[in-house]
Amino acid sequence: MYTNDMAEFHLTVQGRGTLALPTEIRRRHRLDEPGAQVRLVERDDGVIELHPLVAVPADQTWFWSERWQRMEAEADVAAGRVAVTDGPDEFLEELDAPA
Repeated sequence: MYTNDMAEFHLTVQGRGTLALPTEIRRRHRLDEPGAQVRLVERDDGVIELHPLVAVPADQTWFWSERWQRMEAEADVAAGRVAVTDGPDEFLEELDAPA
């Protein structure tokens, strides 16, 4: 579904399957830097999605593993470093509150 705040571009596939992303998109998502990476997802309904990736140094990948992130979340809950809110307005107030 498209909304007014979404950008839509028509791209042409070049030789060897290359796509050139529009400058505004590359800059907004920091894809104009050497080595920038994009994850491509082909959905069952035929939609192709591109997701910008943030490069993580190889020696730090363990921290971003699903298992480690789950353990981090469990530690935050156990230490009381979480907030429970009753709705989106209260959630946004909690985000804006001083730490």
